[in-house]
Amino acid sequence: MVNAPSIGRALVLNASYEPLGAASARRALILVLNHRATVVEESDTELHHQSGSFILPAVIRLHRFVNVRFRRTVPLSRRAIFIRDGGRCVYCKKPATTIDHVIPRSKGGKHVWENVVSACHDCNHLKDNFNLGELGWRLDPKPFEPRGHFWSILGHGKPDPRWEPYLSNFGFTPQNPNEIVKLIKAANS
Repeated sequence: MVNAPSIGRALVLNASYEPLGAASARRALILVLNHRATVVEESDTELHHQSGSFILPAVIRLHRFVNVRFRRTVPLSRRAIFIRDGGRCVYCKKPATTIDHVIPRSKGGKHVWENVVSACHDCNHLKDNFNLGELGWRLDPKPFEPRGHFWSILGHGKPDPRWEPYLSNFGFTPQNPNEIVKLIKAANS
């Protein structure tokens, strides 16, 4: 059996073509094989099995409408923090390599969205166990908890270009990662 993370992801659309989220291509294929979804766009990946092969889906549409009534919380992860902060150190704007607690955990800082930022190794090392005020540093913009519909998709990284026609109908039209971050910040304000 093929390992799911190595075969990519698929966009899952509601019966109304509204984007619901991203699933592993393996999960999307299972939904199609169980007649719970239809392939809308195929990927470039072919999965071979004993009696033939399948082309994995890139976009699927569920047969039944799913009414989503709850607010999705975005799990706090290193990847999601890097996406929120644009992959850059919030202190010096170099490429981020690690995460940092704005208020160090040893000084009562919590491991929550509003206290965790992406940082480069140099800034993280310089900041050490100090508060920003002790170093004379400022944080602009302030860290925030991501909210909004597209985080269920963006939390998995950069969207597949084949997803854009289905996402653009719902206000999602970024051309580069910086635009993704701007869109997310605008949705949160």
